[in-house]
Amino acid sequence: MQFNGDECQPFSINKTIFGFLKHQLIIIVKHFIDLENWERKDHFDFFSKFSDPFWGLTFNVDCSIAYKRAKALNYSFYLYYLYQSLRAVNLVDAFKFRIEDDKPVRYDRIDASATVDKPDGTFGFSNIIYKADFIDFQQLARAEIARVRVEKGLNTGVAGQNVIHYSAVPWISFTSLSHASHSAFKDSIPKISFGKTFLQDDHLLMPVALHAHHALIDGLQAGQFVDLFQKFLNETEI
Repeated sequence: MQFNGDECQPFSINKTIFGFLKHQLIIIVKHFIDLENWERKDHFDFFSKFSDPFWGLTFNVDCSIAYKRAKALNYSFYLYYLYQSLRAVNLVDAFKFRIEDDKPVRYDRIDASATVDKPDGTFGFSNIIYKADFIDFQQLARAEIARVRVEKGLNTGVAGQNVIHYSAVPWISFTSLSHASHSAFKDSIPKISFGKTFLQDDHLLMPVALHAHHALIDGLQAGQFVDLFQKFLNETEI
């Protein structure tokens, strides 16, 4: 099931952004939205004025099949569920919208800016490029994680706007989660956090927290993401 609104979104000027990662050309395509003819204009105008426009929810996903599959194939379980989450994100169009210079834009591809743990007990930010093929994705992700672990500092400027801010809290099976925010910093990037897995009725569950800008994402689109994420975790083949 794909929730993609390319045929109905009022896109106007396109901008192609080029960059390099490990000598590999990375192309990011951004579309500028014709706000006056956008079906979310009223929602955008309303929620964009809020001092705290982010809303959030917490839910559990069943990782039983995904965990067994990852272990059987010698995949990183973390990278496997991160990949499946990004698959879902890239199929729900609302997750591709951002607010830049107070105007809505849409990116063609969404990557992961995930926190990476370091040997000294701190963490740094990463820029993990999404690839449709898991093997390609895992290879790039492992290289990026290795890079972050040896570099000093947070590396806050490593990723652009076409990302999800991912974090993992594998020590706590949380039932609620909030994020640090800065009132002077205009942010529209969704945040997804993963918690500690736990057993319930012979099922391996994992808490997930989602926070999103209400001018861009509503409960409907959040539900679409949750359904797709669970569907992909249940797959026995990629």
